[in-house]
Amino acid sequence: MDSYENMSVSGALTMYKLNIEEPVRTPWQEHLLHLDPMIFAEVKWDFVLVCESKSLDSEAEEKRRQYMSELELKRFKIKKSKDGKKNFYGVRAPPDIFRKYVRLLKNPDQGIGNLSEEHVSETSRIRIVHFILHKTSLRSGETLDDLIKLGVFETAFPLHTLHETTGKNLKEKWARWRDVIYKQPVPQIREYFGEKVALYFAWLGWYTLMLCPAALVGIVVFFYGFVHFSSSKISQEICTANTTVMCPLCDQKCPYWPLSDTCTYAKVTHLFDNEGTVFFAMFMAVWATIFLELWKRQRARDASWWNLYSWDEDEEELALELINNPECNIQKHQHSYLRSTLVLLGVAAMIAILIGIAQALVVYRVVVTVFFMRSSWHLLSEHANTAAVMSGAVLHYLTIVIMTKVNRVVSTYLCNLEKPRTFTERENSFTTKVFTFQFVTHFSSLFYVAFFLGRINGYPGNYMRIAGEWRLEECHPSGCITDLFIQMCIIMVLKQTLSNCMEFLSPFLKYKFRKLKDKRSRVHSEHGSEDITTEAWRANYRLGEVHIFSLFDEFLEMVIQYSFTTIFVAAFPLAPLLAFINNMLEIRLDAIKMTRLQRRLVPRKANDIGIWLQVLEAVGVLAVITNGLVISITSDFIPRLIYKYAYGPCAQGQEDIDCLTGYINQSLSIFRTQDFDSRTQVSLTLFPNTTECRYRDYRNADYSFSVQFWHIFAARLAFVIIFEHVAVCIKFIAAWFVPDVPQSVKNNNLDKKLSDLRDELGEMPEETDELSHDSSPYPYRNLLVELSMIERSTEV
Repeated sequence: MDSYENMSVSGALTMYKLNIEEPVRTPWQEHLLHLDPMIFAEVKWDFVLVCESKSLDSEAEEKRRQYMSELELKRFKIKKSKDGKKNFYGVRAPPDIFRKYVRLLKNPDQGIGNLSEEHVSETSRIRIVHFILHKTSLRSGETLDDLIKLGVFETAFPLHTLHETTGKNLKEKWARWRDVIYKQPVPQIREYFGEKVALYFAWLGWYTLMLCPAALVGIVVFFYGFVHFSSSKISQEICTANTTVMCPLCDQKCPYWPLSDTCTYAKVTHLFDNEGTVFFAMFMAVWATIFLELWKRQRARDASWWNLYSWDEDEEELALELINNPECNIQKHQHSYLRSTLVLLGVAAMIAILIGIAQALVVYRVVVTVFFMRSSWHLLSEHANTAAVMSGAVLHYLTIVIMTKVNRVVSTYLCNLEKPRTFTERENSFTTKVFTFQFVTHFSSLFYVAFFLGRINGYPGNYMRIAGEWRLEECHPSGCITDLFIQMCIIMVLKQTLSNCMEFLSPFLKYKFRKLKDKRSRVHSEHGSEDITTEAWRANYRLGEVHIFSLFDEFLEMVIQYSFTTIFVAAFPLAPLLAFINNMLEIRLDAIKMTRLQRRLVPRKANDIGIWLQVLEAVGVLAVITNGLVISITSDFIPRLIYKYAYGPCAQGQEDIDCLTGYINQSLSIFRTQDFDSRTQVSLTLFPNTTECRYRDYRNADYSFSVQFWHIFAARLAFVIIFEHVAVCIKFIAAWFVPDVPQSVKNNNLDKKLSDLRDELGEMPEETDELSHDSSPYPYRNLLVELSMIERSTEV
């Protein structure tokens, strides 16, 4: 520790002759921090500020002195410790700050066991100090955030206390891979990380638990299709269609090909496009509603147990503002139609760009299909469409990774343009924009595959072409749902595996690297007592950096996964199973990151998961609409149903025959090869004398839509309307049947209000005057009577 610095007599007189009305803000004195290390041996420091060691006459050093002077005027304890090229400053707030907090909010932390002598929890203490540090400004108006941007300070963070009871239990019994199947200690998470982090893990645990029935039903539906893998009549017809000649798949010397070449593809399609798909889509619509309603009940229980059922964020913010500065000017609510219009235009422009990227992926698949068709590798040329879809899905994942960073930058700019008043308003605005952009990034390509692929491409001789050159993709004769399955499977698997690996390995490797680097450059201090505190600060500094939206990233990841689990789930019944497995690992991964690899998050108080609940409800409604469209448009469920009861052998009165016999032949139209346009060059190596070829569509001989097409179109439209109305009705009934708030929570809240009112009534002073016993509605009448009697007696 540096030696004491001698103060000059004039400096001492200056400090003594302070103006009481306007205190002189003296330059921050280094010697005030360099006290005997034994004095601070047992002090718990609230925050640590870190900066580079610079010359004493630098501008950054002068701003640092001014900032420390401001903290001293608020009676903060400050300790400086130098470690190589870094300066560490520990700060501890005075006790009266927390007593004011308790007085203003009437014991806000009751129910928590680890209260300090000021009757506030450790999480509240950190939150209050964080607020004051970031609200403390220099005379020039620069706050701590501005000073960090200017390089005056490098960072500021609260300290982990993993050696104490709560932190030690979390590290040893929660943040371990071996505890993956055990229940989470949500109360202890709340005591250490605050309510917002505790609610995140409570929601994630509840979501994972509710995925169990969805995963089981999805496995049953998948195995139902697997049992009928080879026995499906449609698959059998495709596998035996050796003489059914299909039209070329491209325009550049592609050959005619037999329908039987797609036998395996047809069997795989039946795994996901069968009778169980409709039931599973309806089940997931109900599941999403029940999941959210039961979560609302669980959230209400937690908020009631934590004494936050009626917590008011505005009141909390105003209390902190008054504690920091009694003469503060509160920022008012404001709204600008100009800024709102600019934000709306910015959001619309960004969505248009993202949709344009999705269309670029479509162009990529169209172009790369042609190259795969021309490949000399027989396996690649034979499965050119499948290879194009798979490579397009991988490219889609890469665009997701890149656009995620772009979306955050654009959302931050638009959010700043809105000028939100509070942190929650900023977080809600940021959440809405980022999720919207991320949703379009993830699902725009999937929407194309599900609802447009193979439906806007035209027919042989009159194909829709890109730039008049490349024709659009076509669906497989057995349907387009397999393409959607491949796209979803690749994106979901890559996102959950690679993203989780990077999410864990990146902070892990960075931490190991910083630890190794620090070990090599570490300079041991001569004072052993200083090393205890300095080493703790250095150990926390080595951990990964966190920011105010660190928890937002975890929520966003899970809500996007929830979207994959509910939207298009009819095409991928195993999505809930993959989500369940991922979440079992995700819980422990996040726990390990927060306790072992990252600095401590600033605890934030909350009584729900915020705007994420509205996002989940919106995703649930969209899932009902999307799955109805997948079954009616993407799946062949409706065409099979129409054929079975209107055009098939059973509709003609034939018995002892499968009702889908002849379905494939009925679903393929005939094209005369002489009607090909000049841009189509066909290779005649396989079928040299072909005069007619087949293609997937319902058209007449003159290539106009047949009656069966309009019949199927009407049935699809009717199914979408009926399915969505039935599913929405079931959702509303389930939401009504399961109350958001348990009756026990309501009753406890009533009892608490009654008890508080009784306490307030009991604190009123008792009246001893005889007038207080008068039950007259005019309390001053007796007094007037007595005064008149006194006057009369005086006259007598």
